[in-house]
Amino acid sequence: MSRNKIPAIAYLRTSSAANVGSDKDSDKRQRAAIHGFAKANGYELVAEFYDAGVSGADAVTERPGFIAMLDRIAGNGVHTIIVESPDRFARDLAVQLAGHDYLKSLGITLIPASAPDFFLEDTPTAVLVRQVLGAIAQFEKASLVAKLKAARERKRKATGRCEGNKPLAETRPEVVVLARELSASMSYRQISAELANRGYFTRGGKPFAASQIQRMFGR
Repeated sequence: MSRNKIPAIAYLRTSSAANVGSDKDSDKRQRAAIHGFAKANGYELVAEFYDAGVSGADAVTERPGFIAMLDRIAGNGVHTIIVESPDRFARDLAVQLAGHDYLKSLGITLIPASAPDFFLEDTPTAVLVRQVLGAIAQFEKASLVAKLKAARERKRKATGRCEGNKPLAETRPEVVVLARELSASMSYRQISAELANRGYFTRGGKPFAASQIQRMFGR
């Protein structure tokens, strides 16, 4: 690496498979713009990643080339990504800002060659989209919590239980079977003593209480 130059990675994206190939110019144009910007601004490109035929509306975390790039960044300490333009990173504005915020949370700087300050400016539109995305995330979380609560209530009504420790009949059925056999001639306390004598104890290593024996029989 040249002295005093900042290492960076080039990221290219072409949305249509029809624009992919040696006879097409999309990747060539993007590459030329990125290399030209890097040379003029003191960056040295150490790697290139290309998502060919990937929609600009796809979340960045769903793009194979982008994921591979993040894996490379995690291992080589490079913290700068250069793209031709903001829409080459993502055409959808919400995806664009969400993707940038994701990179920012990882300590990665994203620079569009055509507008280097694009992601550094907190324009009213950018602020509004971030607020809307935050509201949507909060709504989705609240909706999920409500759905889970409703599902637990339905299961509780259908089975009589939902959460907490599973009954002994599910986790240690042999204990319940033996206890039932012993109940023909023994009291709860006697059953507890006999279970302990045969090596059956609670998870805490103690003999079963009479109330626990009673619950084994659903009483």
